[in-house]
Amino acid sequence: MSKRIFRSVLLVALLVFLTTLMLTVGVLYNYFSDVLMSQLRNETELTARGVENGGVGYLDTLERGDYRITWVGADGTVLYDSSSRSDAMENHLQRQEVREAMEKGYGESVRYSTTTAIKLLYAARRLSDGTVLRMSISQYSPLRLVVGTWQPLLVLFAMAVLLSFVLARWLSGKIVKPLLQMDINEPVPEKGYEEIAPLLQRLRTQQLQLREDQVALNKTEEIRREFTANVSHELKTPLHTISGYAELIKDGLVRQEDIRPFAGKIYSEAYRMTQLVDDIIELSRLDEGAADTERQDCDLAQIAGNAADALSTVATEKNVTLLCLHKSGVPMVGVPQLLYGIVYNLCDNAIKYNHPGGSVTVTVENRGDQALLRVQDTGIGIPEEHQDRVFERFYRVDKSHSKDMGGTGLGLSIVKHAVFIHGGKIQLESTPGVGTAITVTFPRGERGAGNILH
Repeated sequence: MSKRIFRSVLLVALLVFLTTLMLTVGVLYNYFSDVLMSQLRNETELTARGVENGGVGYLDTLERGDYRITWVGADGTVLYDSSSRSDAMENHLQRQEVREAMEKGYGESVRYSTTTAIKLLYAARRLSDGTVLRMSISQYSPLRLVVGTWQPLLVLFAMAVLLSFVLARWLSGKIVKPLLQMDINEPVPEKGYEEIAPLLQRLRTQQLQLREDQVALNKTEEIRREFTANVSHELKTPLHTISGYAELIKDGLVRQEDIRPFAGKIYSEAYRMTQLVDDIIELSRLDEGAADTERQDCDLAQIAGNAADALSTVATEKNVTLLCLHKSGVPMVGVPQLLYGIVYNLCDNAIKYNHPGGSVTVTVENRGDQALLRVQDTGIGIPEEHQDRVFERFYRVDKSHSKDMGGTGLGLSIVKHAVFIHGGKIQLESTPGVGTAITVTFPRGERGAGNILH
């Protein structure tokens, strides 16, 4: 970057120098041309008066310097010339300055010689007898003037190059120095560099975003490791139980009347493993955003009623009253099987962790552009210190009691992910010994990611 700035500054400095030199030469050349023409005009007037008074003899005594004097007759014949033989010169009647002098009394013109790169200035004054006195002087063209002074110009150019080199090096270093000293991990906009402030601000925003992403990745990795450990633990326990009972039966160490209870225990543990695997598969699918699921128009009230009907036998066995309340249909756009899983898991938990004689009430209703689902029970409740974690995977308030109930510890986590996919919000309210109420709100016709509120 420093080299590019150096080259750019050096190039600009040299271009400015050359442009300034050319403009200066041009301005000065035009100025001195005007001065020279003014002097030529004055000399012509003075000489014309001298010739009027002294005739040709005045011209012979005149100190001419760089001027050339020509006296032209009324018919254009050259009567006198200070530089050439008059009889050998052509008729000057058609020369511009001579013609103007004869017509107006005074004339002047400028002619260029391309071969010698010299500009010739002419001034002519008509005398009282009709003849014309003309004077001329030569002036170098700008190109010849530059060529004639190439040595001082070369020295000047070398000095300009050296000065431009030093200034470009100093300026490029000064520009780049703050950027090199800037902490890329904490890009704070510099006061002296307002132009790059937006870039630095974007870098800072990206730094913050990268840090947030890194924290999220670390958290995800931690969750993954914890999930793997929990899955291993949850699978090992029933496997050990099944292996132990099966080994006793294989070795003939079980009495005939105990075989059926042992087989029942093996079956229940195998069933719990099947439930666990199914829940893990479902949770993994939800983690991927359930991309293979298609949203469609559905009735949340009808879905809740179907889930409640499927759990009615379980509720009866637990001596829990299960009620599903809805005044009318609650249409919304969603994934029916995920919505069914939300209601089923919430109701299943409400039944499992309830008291004999308790109740579970499912309420579904319209709330403007939202659909509301509320599952309220009269169960054991959740202590306040556990309420923020019940939606975590494999988290159980009472591990021993939960396992006795046959839970996998993934039900509420599946609920949370399914609600998130629908862009909904979930809220938990619970009082130990009184009961728990979980309220879920869904956008009825919009899709998007929602917020999980515990």
